[in-house]
Parts: sequence; structure tokens; C-alpha cells
Amino acid sequence: MYIDSHCHLDRLDLSDFNQSIANVVSSASAVGVKKMLCVSVTLEEFPSMVEKTLAFDNVYLSCGVHPLNQEHVTSIDQLEQLSATDKVIAIGETGLDYYYAPETKELQLDAFVKHIQVARNVKKPLIIHTRDARQDTIDLLRSEHASEVGGILHCFTENWEMARQAIDLGFYISFSGIVTFKNAHELREVAKQVPADRFLIETDSPYLAPVPHRGKQNQPAYVVEVAKHLASIRGCSVEDIAKQSTENFNQLFDF
Repeated sequence: MYIDSHCHLDRLDLSDFNQSIANVVSSASAVGVKKMLCVSVTLEEFPSMVEKTLAFDNVYLSCGVHPLNQEHVTSIDQLEQLSATDKVIAIGETGLDYYYAPETKELQLDAFVKHIQVARNVKKPLIIHTRDARQDTIDLLRSEHASEVGGILHCFTENWEMARQAIDLGFYISFSGIVTFKNAHELREVAKQVPADRFLIETDSPYLAPVPHRGKQNQPAYVVEVAKHLASIRGCSVEDIAKQSTENFNQLFDF
């Protein structure tokens, strides 16, 4: 069994699936992907995301504001209210992205702190997006006691030192289709070193389709390709990757 630990089902172009999310879920199930975590990027779109995925018992949700979506001030009360359902198992995605929007640094930092506070209040793990903000990300996770809830550094593209510090704080490192890209040499070295009980796999669909689907719209079924490449990198079987990543996901979210 595989688990796609990070996807955006509500952002897929459903013209590839006869306008039906059910067909996306069915395609994933057909190749052994039995659970999906559909991740929120704005609070305004969250109710629509809930509505689109409500029918699927194997699709879980996060609630949060992506660091590049700082058009509105993040409200702690609204975030707590929206996340107060069993369907929501995580807070985020949140974090810091200085690569695309360094000019919104202060807004990002403020929103990140609020997400960590909410995660601690509702006792749900965090989904972290980080790019070109290694030290600030780790510093905030430490200072705001994010280790109380743990979580995932999703679509990881940073170095082993950052991964090690995050793991020490109780976080998991999730690998996406990027690990299959030809130029991802440093990331593959990280993938070799992450302890077996601390890695996850994801698609981040509809973005970042893995080889051999690069250039196409990504989908949860393609998480199998991430698992295959990770197995090759780590020198184990794809069945080992599927089993271990599933155990890790279930451990984090207390299934």
C-alpha cells in the first residue's frame, strides 16, 4: 500500500478524469495508493476543498495558508475553527518561501508562527513548505516549540543539515517527484541518509510530475514512481519503501 502524503486534489484539471475527482481516487487505488492527504493553500478555498473531497473516506485534509498566499492576514480563530473536524489531520501548508517572495518575509513569519500556535492548540501535526529559508524555518520550529506536534517538511529540496535538524525536532522528510529529476544530485544524497522511520513520499499533484511523466499533470497514482526511484537510491525494494512510508505516515497521524 502507498500513501500520497501531499496532494492538491482540488487544483487538478479534471478534464483528464472525465470531470470527476472520483476517477482520480480510483486511478490511484488501482495502483495501490490507498490514502491521500489533500493539502490546503488558502482558507478562502478550504470549504470548497472539503466539499470536493467529502465523499472519500481515504482522503484526509489539512487546513492552512501557503506562505506565498499572503493576500489576507491569517486569523488564528478562523484557522482553529476550520480545522476542528476529524477530516482535518494536519495544519498547513505553512512555512517560509524566500525564493519567490522575499518581500513578504514579515507576513510569512507572522503567519508561520500563528500556524504553529494553532497546531499546538489543536494537537495536529504541521505541513511545512520551505525554500531558501533554512535557518529561519528551523529557528521558528524551535522557538515556537513545534516539536510538541511534529509534522512534515514536504517536497523537500534543501540539504542534509537542515533535514537532520528537522528530524531532531520530530519532523518527517517527504520526497516528491523532484527526487527523480536528473539534476537533483544533492537531494538524492539526502534521500540516502534520512532514517527509515523518518521519510514519506508524495506527489504535490498537480505539480512536479516525476519521471517518466515529467511535463504532464501530476496525480496521486504517480507517487508509485517516487517510491521506485527512492528504492533505487536507498538500495531496497519498492515494497520496502511502500511499507515503511505507510508505517511512518500512520505513526505521525496516529492511525
